[in-house]
Amino acid sequence: MPKATKKATGTAKPTVGGVAKTRARSVLIEKRPRNFGIGGAIQPKRDLTRFVRWPKYIRLQRQKRVLGKRLKIPAVVNQFTQTLDKNAAQALFTLLDKYSPETKVAKKQRLLAKAAAGAAAPADAKKPQVVKFGLNHVTALVEQKKAKLIVIAHDVDPLELVLWLPTLCRKKGIPYVIVKGRARLGRVVHQKTAAALAIVDVDAKDKKDLADLIQRANDNFVSRYTRTLKIQGGGVMGPKHIARKAKYARRVAREATGLEQQKKQKAVKLERAAAEKAVQDKVASEKPKAAEKPAEKKADAKKPDARKPDAKKGPKK
Repeated sequence: MPKATKKATGTAKPTVGGVAKTRARSVLIEKRPRNFGIGGAIQPKRDLTRFVRWPKYIRLQRQKRVLGKRLKIPAVVNQFTQTLDKNAAQALFTLLDKYSPETKVAKKQRLLAKAAAGAAAPADAKKPQVVKFGLNHVTALVEQKKAKLIVIAHDVDPLELVLWLPTLCRKKGIPYVIVKGRARLGRVVHQKTAAALAIVDVDAKDKKDLADLIQRANDNFVSRYTRTLKIQGGGVMGPKHIARKAKYARRVAREATGLEQQKKQKAVKLERAAAEKAVQDKVASEKPKAAEKPAEKKADAKKPDARKPDAKKGPKK
């Protein structure tokens, strides 16, 4: 049996003309408040990020990142936080993808096809121009001054593997750039990760793009090397620490203000005491003079008047 609908009710509100106005409710819409108790309506979605027990490797990543912000970072390490900008990085990876080395599957198929052709196989053409990878290989190319541009990842772990590479590149006069993501470099050479890549040569059509990238590398990294090694990183504190420091600074300022006020009050008191003492000294110096005048009057009163005749002597004959 359907529930009986409630009749429309209204609240009378007097208007300017004195006529009561009634606001009617629709009988077609029934108010059904939700009950979020057990067995009731579905609970609303809440952000439970803080209550998630994250895996240990994620917690370590986050703790390492926080420590990297809080602690003082040496300038040699801090230079890896200054990476190539987004537009230049996009142009760089577009060029790198063009010269990506062949995969293992492609190489196998090429060798099988060559073996099947036998003597009829064409002679190998010029060696293909591809991106070089592998830290030892890249280091050798830098030392031999064969590399045109070195690309270094900013998040190599451990960082000591590439910590010296920018210095070596600058010493040998080879431009270098630092980009975000060792995984991005690894995708170029079909590996999981790559610490550094080297561009040795490109086709004639891509020489202009390479020249632009080399110019950017010289402007943003090579020419700023000396200045970069003077800038330390870290020292960025959290909001709680900043709030505590601000509170302490306010308290110190209040205490300093209070001390200043106390000094001012003390100075005012000293001035007032000095003024009162001066007044008292003035009054004390004036009192003897005032005391001398009545004494003189009393002495004059005691002296006999020469003009009056002496009563004892009698009248003059």
